[in-house]
Formats: sequence, structure tokens, C-alpha cells
Amino acid sequence: MKFKEKLFLFLSSIFLTSLVVGNIIGTTKFVNVFGLIVPAGTLAYPFTFLATDLICELYGKKRAQVLVWVGFAMNFFMLGLMMLGHYLKDASGVSGATSTFESVYGFMIGNVIASMFAYLVAQSVDVKLFHFWKNLTKGKYLWVRNNLSTVVSQLVDTTAILSVLYFANNLGGNIRTIADLVNLIIASYLFKFFIALFDTPLFYIGVWGLKDKVSPD
Repeated sequence: MKFKEKLFLFLSSIFLTSLVVGNIIGTTKFVNVFGLIVPAGTLAYPFTFLATDLICELYGKKRAQVLVWVGFAMNFFMLGLMMLGHYLKDASGVSGATSTFESVYGFMIGNVIASMFAYLVAQSVDVKLFHFWKNLTKGKYLWVRNNLSTVVSQLVDTTAILSVLYFANNLGGNIRTIADLVNLIIASYLFKFFIALFDTPLFYIGVWGLKDKVSPD
């Protein structure tokens, strides 16, 4: 297998793993990161945007958009497997943590539905904006298309998923009003925003180190 395809599989694996893990963990736990209260599942999502931006730059828009749809399908595949485990009869005396499984399953259904709605919109926005800025700047100013596409798409993603979870009563008891929701959205988005700025040098290193080895489709 050529290096080009090995790299694509590696980036796709990072994307899909981060996406699925983020949806399983979801809002089961909130963590304090430098004063920002964010869902633990949020920790995985910056890697999805870094992976799609690298694929956009190195392989082109079509392959990145295909990966977005594959990720969408794989999350429902994961949900189907969890549903199968939920509805099959429990082997009493053998199962080690049935209550833990059921708790995660209960949270995960709402998380997956909400996050997949947000994900499909946000990732599609990310891919389209990345190429919009690339065309507008005629391929120059790599940091512009990386950051502007990511910060906008992550705002869409954060607002959409937390809003859906709020109206589905799938957030903690302290999130009772729209004002609480807005504060949570702001905290989660600021975390993603700063991570997006942090991954810019990683994006540059990835592109500069790999551009000559990988040509877009």
C-alpha cells in the first residue's frame, strides 16, 4: 500500500475514533479545563476538525466530504450495536457492570442523535468553508482557511448539540434556563476555539511535512 493511502487511513482512523468516543462519553461527565466547564466528550472533537482539515488540504474536498458521511453512518452503526446489547437478555451472575452499561446507553442515545445532527451540519460547513477560503486566498495563508473554517463550524456544532440536549433534558440539573445553556455553550465553544488555535502549528507541520508526498485527487 502506498504511503498516501496509509496516511489517509491513519487520519480517517483518528477522525472516526474521536467521533465515536466523543459520542459515547458525551455529557456523562463534565470537566473543568482551566476554568471552563465542558462535557468530557468535547475533548475528542478538536481532533475531528484537525483530521478533516488535513484531509481537505492533502486529498481534496471530495474525499473529506465522503469521510464526513462515513463518520455519520458509523455512529449509527455504533448505536445499533449498543441497542442490540441493551435489548438482549442480561446473563445474570456473569455480567460485571450491567447498570453501568445501561446508564451509558441511556445517555448515549440522546447524545448520538443530537451530535449527529450537529455533526453533519458542522463538518459539512467546515469542509465547504475550508475550500471557500482556499479559493478566495488562491491557496495562500494556510492559517486563514484552517482557523476560520474550524472556529465557525465548531460554533455551529457546539450550539446545535447543546441546544438539542437541553430541550431533550439530557443535561445536568444545574442547566435549567436558557441563560444556563448559553453560558455552557460559551464555555464549550471557548475551549474548542483555543484548541483550534493550538492545533494550527500541528496543521502547518502536517501540511509542510506531507504535501510533497500526497497530491490532492
